Amino acid sequence: MALTDFPNQDFEQPEPRDEPAQPGSVRDRLVPPFQGSPLWGWLGPLLVAGFAAFLRFNRLGSPNAVVFDETYYAKDSLSLIKFGVERVAVKDADKLLLKGDANIWQHCAPTEIDKCASYVVHPPLGKWMIGVGEWLFGADPFGWRFAAAVVGVLSILVLARVARRMTRSTLLGCMAGLLLALDGLHFVLSRTALLDVFLMFWVLAGFGCLVVDRDRSRERLAVWYEGSRLSGVGPWLGMRPWRIGAGLCLAAACATKWSGVFFLVAFWVLSLVWDAVARRAIGLRRPLAGVVRQDAPTSVVAMAVVPAVGYMLSWTGWFASAYGYGRNWAQATSSGWGYFIFDSLRSWWNYQWMVLSFHTGLDSSHPYQSWPWEWPLLLRPVAFFYESPGGCGAAKCSQAVLGVGTPVIWYGAIIALLAMIVWYVSTRDWRAGAVLLAYAIGGLPWVYYALADKRTMFLFYTAPMLPFMILAIVLAAGLLIGPANGEPVRRIIGASLSGAFVLVALINFWWLYPVIAAEIIPYDDWHRRMLLDRWI
Repeated sequence: MALTDFPNQDFEQPEPRDEPAQPGSVRDRLVPPFQGSPLWGWLGPLLVAGFAAFLRFNRLGSPNAVVFDETYYAKDSLSLIKFGVERVAVKDADKLLLKGDANIWQHCAPTEIDKCASYVVHPPLGKWMIGVGEWLFGADPFGWRFAAAVVGVLSILVLARVARRMTRSTLLGCMAGLLLALDGLHFVLSRTALLDVFLMFWVLAGFGCLVVDRDRSRERLAVWYEGSRLSGVGPWLGMRPWRIGAGLCLAAACATKWSGVFFLVAFWVLSLVWDAVARRAIGLRRPLAGVVRQDAPTSVVAMAVVPAVGYMLSWTGWFASAYGYGRNWAQATSSGWGYFIFDSLRSWWNYQWMVLSFHTGLDSSHPYQSWPWEWPLLLRPVAFFYESPGGCGAAKCSQAVLGVGTPVIWYGAIIALLAMIVWYVSTRDWRAGAVLLAYAIGGLPWVYYALADKRTMFLFYTAPMLPFMILAIVLAAGLLIGPANGEPVRRIIGASLSGAFVLVALINFWWLYPVIAAEIIPYDDWHRRMLLDRWI
C-alpha cells in the first residue's frame, strides 16, 4: 500500500450530522487504517535493524584509537560514571586509556577541588549514555562506542516504524529504515563516541511520539463525533501520554545538546496545529478555541513542564557533587537547606550562562569546518581519523574514517525535499509539512549563527536532519508508486524506480565503506573515493 492510498484527510469536510452517519467513515478519514499484517509491521523493521546492527557492531573497536572529539567524550563519560561529574584528566590520558589504564584523573587537595572540575559545554545526558558502555565493557574504543551503536540501530528501527505509520505502508517503512542504515554519516556517528547520534535519536523519538499522539487523539475525536452532539469546541482528549512521551524524549534531546530546544519548540507548535486541523476536520465551529481550551493546557505540561524537569534531572550528578565546575560547594553548604537550594540553583544558572556565552562566541578556525549551505551537497566532510599504516600490499596504505553522507541519498534528498515543497503547496499534506518543518528547524538556526556570529560548525551537525531527509525520499517514492488501485503501469514504474534508488544507494555505501569503516586499503583506492577535492 502506498501513501496515496489514503487522502489528505485534514482538509475533507465532515459528513453533515443531520444525516445517517456511515459507520467508520469519520474514523477512517481521521485515522486511515493500516493495511497488511501487523506482524510484518514489526518483523520487517526488525530485520532492517538487524542488518544495520551487523554493519555497526562489526569491527566497532576499529580503529583502536581516540577518534576526533572522542578525546573529550570518552573521558567525560567515564568521569560521570565514576564521580557523577566531569573531572580533569591528566596529561596523555588518551594514551593511558588505550593501554588499558583508566586511572587518568588529576588529584586535588580538599581545599583545591575546583582545580579538578572540568569545564564542559554540553549537558550530561549523552555522556551518561556513552558511559554506560564503558561501565559494561571497559574504557576502550569498543566500550565508549557501544552506546552510540545501540542508539544508531534503535534510530533505524524507530524511523522504519514512524515511516510506516505516516504512509500506512510496511514496505515504505522498511525502505526508510534501510536508507538510514546505508547512510555514511549515520554509520560513522553510530560508531563514534560523539553526542550527535544521541541528539538525532531523541529528536526522532520525540517526533515519532507526536505522530502516534496524532493518531490517538484523532481516534478519540472520532469516537466522540460518532456518539456526541456536535459542539463548537469539542472534547478534552485527556493527558495524552504519547505527547508526554514526546516531551520526555525532547527533554533528553536538550539534555544532550542545546540545539534540541529548537525541535522542542517547533514540534510543540506542530502538535497544536495538528490538533486544530483535526477539530476542524470533524466540523467543529471553533477549532482554534477548542485547541486553546482543551488541548493547550495539557500541552504545556507535556512540552514545557516535563522537558524542564527532565533537563534539570539530567544535572543531578552536578548538583550532588562538590567537583562540578562552578559548583561553589563550600559556599552552598555554609548554611541551611534553604540556602543550599538557592545557591545551588544560582551557581547552576551561572554555569548555563557561561556555556551559552561559549557557544555564541565560538568562532575559532578549524580545518574541517563548513557552512550550513554547503552541507546538503557534502562539500566539506570531517576526517574523523586518518593514518598511513602498512599491511595493505601496496607501497602506501590508508586507514580512514571520513564523516560523510552517502552521496546518492543526500543528493536524492535534495530532489525529494523540493518535491515535498510542491506537494505541500498544492495539497497542504501534513506529512510533507512536518518533514519540511523538521528539516528547516535542523538547519536554519545554524544559518543564522553562521551569518551573525561566523560560528565554527561541522557537517555532522546535520545528524538530527537525517531522518527527515530519508522521510522526504520515502514520501516521494510513495507518490511515484501511486495508490494501490492506480494504473498498474505507473505502479510498476514507480516501484522499479524506488527499488533502483535503494540499490544504487547500497552500491554507493559499499563503495564508501572502506573509508568510513577504517579499513586498511591502498592509498590509491582511498584517493579514488574522495569525490571532491575538499573531501581530503
